[in-house]
Amino acid sequence: QVQLVESGGGLVQAGGSLRLSCVASGRTFSAYSMAWFRQTTGKGRELVAGISWRGGQAYYADSVKGRFTISRDNAKNTLYLQMVTVNADDTGVYYCVTDGMPYQEVPQYDYWGQGTQVTVSS
Repeated sequence: QVQLVESGGGLVQAGGSLRLSCVASGRTFSAYSMAWFRQTTGKGRELVAGISWRGGQAYYADSVKGRFTISRDNAKNTLYLQMVTVNADDTGVYYCVTDGMPYQEVPQYDYWGQGTQVTVSS
């Protein structure tokens, strides 16, 4: 059974930084693409960043390009999201998400973590 456990959320001032982590268990972590989604009041649910199972390809929402960095440590079964220069629009619940099938070039995000709240204060 796939389990995704996020951590690292909290309250941060505008312009500050935060790093989210997601520990995955239940299968071979390195075989699956991963992503971070967020649920915000203004935009609903959106894809923030994704990273391929190969680890070499990452993609970002336009709103976070240049500020957020997604990475993975396959040895630790952990996905990260480094957030810098945050602003109020980044407030929301952040979800760690993974593909349902291994080695896919076009992932289908079938498994979701419980989410971690990020609140940016101005």
